[in-house]
Amino acid sequence: VQLQASGGGLVQAGDSLRLTCVVSGGTFSTYVMGWFRQAPGKEREFVAGIGWSAGNTEYGDSVKGRFAIARDNDKNTVYLQMNSLNPEDTAIYYCAAVRSRLLTRVGLRYDYWGQGTLVTVSS
Repeated sequence: VQLQASGGGLVQAGDSLRLTCVVSGGTFSTYVMGWFRQAPGKEREFVAGIGWSAGNTEYGDSVKGRFAIARDNDKNTVYLQMNSLNPEDTAIYYCAAVRSRLLTRVGLRYDYWGQGTLVTVSS
């Protein structure tokens, strides 16, 4: 199973970005998908996760109300729509997958990881 994340870039505070993660291999519809981020000098942080159904989502407290995760099982793709970005959102963003019925915020429970995409938000 391979994950390819894209969509990062340099934006200004208040702007929006959409990250994309394409999954190849395995049966995408049976994967719980997550987005995590890691800023310099900080621990990896759960950002958002989505279960098998589109309505089964969870968000980290720092992004709740600003970010939205979605999946398209026909395209083997998960998205992270990020709105109202601020400098504290600057980090490398990783998508991750685990073959499970249960949505989890715990990074160690994810089996597959993408290479990361850098998001930089200037003030």
